[in-house]
Amino acid sequence: MKRWLVFPLLLLAACGRGVPDEARVVVAGDSVMAWNRDKDASVADTLNARLGEPVGDVSMPGARMLGGFGPFNIPSQLDGVTAEWIVLDGGANDLRSTCDCSDCGPVLDRLISEDGMQGAIPALVADLRRRGSRVVWTDYYTTPLYAGTVCEAPYQVLEARVRRMADADAGVDLADMDDVFSSDDLSLFDDDRTHPSQRGSSLIAELVAPLLDRRN
Repeated sequence: MKRWLVFPLLLLAACGRGVPDEARVVVAGDSVMAWNRDKDASVADTLNARLGEPVGDVSMPGARMLGGFGPFNIPSQLDGVTAEWIVLDGGANDLRSTCDCSDCGPVLDRLISEDGMQGAIPALVADLRRRGSRVVWTDYYTTPLYAGTVCEAPYQVLEARVRRMADADAGVDLADMDDVFSSDDLSLFDDDRTHPSQRGSSLIAELVAPLLDRRN
């Protein structure tokens, strides 16, 4: 990374909301989670309003499961964090930066194995579970840019593997953003047709919130 990029990125990192001491829920991950934070309308902001309680937010645009440093590495975002619920996503930036749409097998295997038991994602989830947290993994929606193209395939593989991971542990829930998103509805997306609009962020929070109401 060029040295002149370091200070702007560190300044951006400082804009994260952090984790209040009393937070029962913490949001982590990449730009899908962090988007609209400057408008107080991110996923964590909407969860805060809906649940009526403090919600931690350590998510960062550009964050990866593999590589990255500090808050730009999703496992590092959660270093030392303990909470009843961790809501997170991850993997899109790894796929986007390290493979094209037809040669993603190696990075998918590093993220999560075919059986859902090995790789960076299961390792992070297992670590969170050992800390006593329950996990909501939010699987990506299909963007207007990828809909109907070969680029959908790696994300479908990722979802299938994460679903196997979640099925193996009652303390892990999979929230599929495609349940509330349609790539044809541009009101759900920002102008880049990739990140969520404020309405999109709200829908993600509304998808997740009922899972967090469970206290068992």
